[in-house]
Amino acid sequence: MSKRDELIEKYAADLIEKVGEKKPDMALLTAVTKACGPSIYKKDSATVAASDKSELERVKTNFLMKKLGLKDTPKLDEGIKAAIAAYGKGVRTKHRPVFYYLLAKQFKKGAAIKAEYA
Repeated sequence: MSKRDELIEKYAADLIEKVGEKKPDMALLTAVTKACGPSIYKKDSATVAASDKSELERVKTNFLMKKLGLKDTPKLDEGIKAAIAAYGKGVRTKHRPVFYYLLAKQFKKGAAIKAEYA
């Protein structure tokens, strides 16, 4: 099993245990993980610092706007807040692919991510 596959299993466990999804969309999770690129292997960039405003701005710009093609509206900030709440404010380690997965589902862009990173 590759390192990426091991991480995807870890992310799926997070979705089940911390987010409460009974059966995560593994194709979407795999595609989002691929979209994150090498950042998933670096300790600092593998997680999202939800309390850091500049980090959340990067998530909005680099993922929501560039990767998902969304327009910069207040709905993006609301979506980020909803993803933080879904993951759990008390969860300190928010894995980037899980966070992006939640955002992709929330904005109904799962099919686009799957198509691009299949």
